[in-house]
Amino acid sequence: MEKVGFIGLGIMGKPMALNLIKAEYSVSILETSAAAKEVADAGAKTYSSSKALAQDNDVIITMLPDSPEVESVALGKDGVLEGIKPGSIFVDMSTIAPSSAKKLYDAFQEKDVEALDAPVSGGQVGAESGTISIMVGGSQAAFDRVLPLFDIMGKSAVLIGDAGAGQTTKACNQIIVGMTIQAVAEAFALAKKANVNIEKMREALLGGFAQSRILDLHGQRIIDDNFKPGFKVKLHRKDMNIALQAGKEFSVPLPGSAQVATGMDALIAQGRGELDHSSLYILLAGLSGI
Repeated sequence: MEKVGFIGLGIMGKPMALNLIKAEYSVSILETSAAAKEVADAGAKTYSSSKALAQDNDVIITMLPDSPEVESVALGKDGVLEGIKPGSIFVDMSTIAPSSAKKLYDAFQEKDVEALDAPVSGGQVGAESGTISIMVGGSQAAFDRVLPLFDIMGKSAVLIGDAGAGQTTKACNQIIVGMTIQAVAEAFALAKKANVNIEKMREALLGGFAQSRILDLHGQRIIDDNFKPGFKVKLHRKDMNIALQAGKEFSVPLPGSAQVATGMDALIAQGRGELDHSSLYILLAGLSGI
């Protein structure tokens, strides 16, 4: 079995690493992580630097907030690139810019190391249950080698294409998710203002063509007034920025994405960036006088 180094033990990364440990993989982590003790208690080894961790493992996985953090951990001083062995695989499961994914791929190729960009969708619930969807860019050989790990962390992993294809696909995913949350939030705000029972409305809509996982999960969040983060507004706003940048790069207008991003900007300006992205409803409710 591959020895796995896992860097980034946040809302998503921690349960993903724990699922690998439960599957009896050797997992190594950084001792500086806030969740290090919990994961170490579950059986992970700890290292003081990304370089040292990379030296002793076969597959290095990163799950970090954004492109700068990934590039720092991977390419910076005492980073993964300095320690990783030829023949190893670097797998970034963060959501970053496609251009950064290509930059990382090229850097690791120079050290005879395969790199995959493998962002995920499914939120905290999916990470904990091992049912996330994984979209991958890179070579077939590297994908096949890492697939047993993907199968533990997620319910589906699809090789989309070459380096950067996974991140481009994730940007498209976040467009769809963001705009669907906006649609659900608008529908619930309208129904609430019209004194329609939103719990009954959700039940009815789930039986028709409007049914979706977002209507199911986030509709219930709105009903329960529960905006504890499964995926934070500020992180989805970062992802929408990646999508908008890609739109500019390829001359594709994304007006709906821009509107959703503006709503997220407003929530962040109100100090609500740590809430779940379903809190777009809060913004609309406030504007509607609900």
